[in-house]
Amino acid sequence: MNTLEQTMEELIAEGKQYLIPTYNPLPIVLERGEGCYVWDTNGKKYLDLVAGIAVNSLGGNHPAVVKAIQEQAAQIIHCSNLYWIKPQIKLAKLLVEKSGLDKAFFCNSGAEANEAAIKLARKWGQGEKYEIITLEKSFHGRTLGSLAATGQEKYQKAFRPLPAGFSAVPAGDLTALEQEIRPTTCAIMLEIIQGEGGINLPSPEYLQGIQELCQKYKLLLIIDEVQTGMGRTGKAFAFQHYGLKPDIISIAKALGNGVPLGAIAAKAEIADCFTPGDHGTTFGGNPLATAAGLASAEILLADDFLAQVTANGTYFQNALKDLQAQHPDKIADVRGLGLMLGCELTINAKDVSAQLLKQGVLVNTIGEHILRFVPPLIITKTEIDEFISLFKDILN
Repeated sequence: MNTLEQTMEELIAEGKQYLIPTYNPLPIVLERGEGCYVWDTNGKKYLDLVAGIAVNSLGGNHPAVVKAIQEQAAQIIHCSNLYWIKPQIKLAKLLVEKSGLDKAFFCNSGAEANEAAIKLARKWGQGEKYEIITLEKSFHGRTLGSLAATGQEKYQKAFRPLPAGFSAVPAGDLTALEQEIRPTTCAIMLEIIQGEGGINLPSPEYLQGIQELCQKYKLLLIIDEVQTGMGRTGKAFAFQHYGLKPDIISIAKALGNGVPLGAIAAKAEIADCFTPGDHGTTFGGNPLATAAGLASAEILLADDFLAQVTANGTYFQNALKDLQAQHPDKIADVRGLGLMLGCELTINAKDVSAQLLKQGVLVNTIGEHILRFVPPLIITKTEIDEFISLFKDILN
């Protein structure tokens, strides 16, 4: 049978036969996206509040990104970093200007970006300072280095022994953090909002306290902006809400709007610790990926676009809080920043997600009780209202 003639059920059966089971996909096959909507192979339409897990921030099929990919693919897709790459240089300049840092390095994913940040911090430490402190419930990736930095035992236990040099302390406890600092500590690494940890927001005082500890003990401050960056919270980067001055940030997810692309940005004196051969990647920063990234970033990081994210994020969060007021027995908490929101339920989140799927809405669950909303940043109040109406019916 021609692949195009296969039913969705047949495709799923084939996937179960031939793919290594590292995921547990929902029983649909998506084949098209436009704006905030996606369609499966049966033609059913879904409102997408997952956006590829905060990746498709400009939604599906954004004309500027499509055009950039088409034009670049017609010229040169890949040439490696043995040569200067025009869209890579232009994207680095934009990220540096918007972050306040000095230099950028490109890779292919968030985990790779965090690996680069870890290696850069260790190189800066000159072999004497190499340990990195992270926070419990953090998530920094699934490669061995980024997994060792992740403060969640459930992801780590099957892969021990992990690389040494990492420790995790309870989030919000500055005393515990300071007690963990040793002469061999080189950096503190954290997410501004813990996405995979449950949409957990630290207090501004805690974040300022971390920065002061870094200054006191001469440590690097590494901020993982893989999920929060590129406008997700209503600022170019989430650390900018709190007046922080990180030494290194990691970026990915929305950076290429679906084309695999990651990056770090760092202060010049830190970035220059890397010399040719210290780190690298075959595909990272190639012409196709950075052309897509540049087209995406020029929209996502514009002031008027960020203002729209803030306004719609506030609208979405207030609508969820209104539902919480109506159903305090079913919604325990609503939290988040911009268009990165969490709704903690007292009922089973996966059951709610399954009911929403039947109604044509895609949402993401964290654990048993949390719904995570990371929709395309182009979402409108009309689309938010569409979801709230369906969610309200399910709660009722």
